[in-house]
Amino acid sequence: MDFIKGIFNAVADPRVYFLLMVLALVGLVWKRESIASNAFGYGALGVFTLFFALGGLDPNFRLIITKPDNVPIVGLIFLLVFFVWYSMKQAVVNDRRIAKGEGPEEAAESDRVWVWPDLVYTELISLIVCSIVLIVWSIVLKAPLEQPANRAVTPNPSKAPWYFLGLQEMLVYFDPWLAGVVLPGLIIVGLIAIPYIDTNKKGNGYYTFNERKVEITLFLFGFVVLWCSLIVLGTFLRGPNWNFFGPFEYWDLHKLEALTNVNLSEYFWVRALGQPLPTNYFLRELPGIVLVLLYVGALPVLLSKKLFKTYVDKLGAPRYYVTVFLFLMMMALPIKMLLRWIFNLKYIVGIPEIFFNI
Repeated sequence: MDFIKGIFNAVADPRVYFLLMVLALVGLVWKRESIASNAFGYGALGVFTLFFALGGLDPNFRLIITKPDNVPIVGLIFLLVFFVWYSMKQAVVNDRRIAKGEGPEEAAESDRVWVWPDLVYTELISLIVCSIVLIVWSIVLKAPLEQPANRAVTPNPSKAPWYFLGLQEMLVYFDPWLAGVVLPGLIIVGLIAIPYIDTNKKGNGYYTFNERKVEITLFLFGFVVLWCSLIVLGTFLRGPNWNFFGPFEYWDLHKLEALTNVNLSEYFWVRALGQPLPTNYFLRELPGIVLVLLYVGALPVLLSKKLFKTYVDKLGAPRYYVTVFLFLMMMALPIKMLLRWIFNLKYIVGIPEIFFNI
């Protein structure tokens, strides 16, 4: 049993955890025909149920998953698995129908019902069921209220509500002005801009994958692999002092990570060239500044020449550059995460003199 727990603790290493999430997305997209089967979907839910049931026998794991704040995240995992699988299943069914010239299921008259009484009755029953669940939930699980705030006593770990855990995790890799203002702002702006950037009417009102391969894959990567996985990571794997802990590992308050966070400027000037850091902060951070400018300014142009040329023709130059900019901003998060986990890289551009760090 300890050997199996050790395997799960090793898999919970953020580098392995993130790699497995990416591989799971690749498998979902690549083998969607097989994954769309009922046996796979309900089997996956059964595996997760078995994992949490048997894992609950461990006192450390049980303490984490039964905490009132964390119970919704356990439910989130099951709902996320079910709805991602179910939506992919419906997409596969529709793609098969479209290939035969039958059209999507949503367009079939047999799939339509009257608002009254069919839809209203369904909504009424759902309302009653949800009310019962919430009442039972409020009785069984006590509200996680703590003592009045005390400046002399800080909870360790001090975690934000679950819906902000993704932002709190981003603060590990970016400065507050980026993680708390710029990137969330770009997420909101990007979601608002989607209808104006993506004017392709295919997939509107029905499930499909073949007609929206790139768009759906990017959405699953951004929402599931990045956002939801950051919430799960912050909930179950971040412990005291914001250190990483395995799911079956005791949260030791005295655990110290032997980490030396290094800026890119030190890698370039000290380790690569064997020179001291320049006293002028602009010269010191010039390698990082050039790298950021190439990433934001030159990379979209280079991608438009070959790899993304079809999207330039389809979207036009203005919409293409807005789309690629938002895509590169999204990819900046996993890139920075991997650089921190693998190379202990803190900042690509670190200018504390003017409070500007990237």
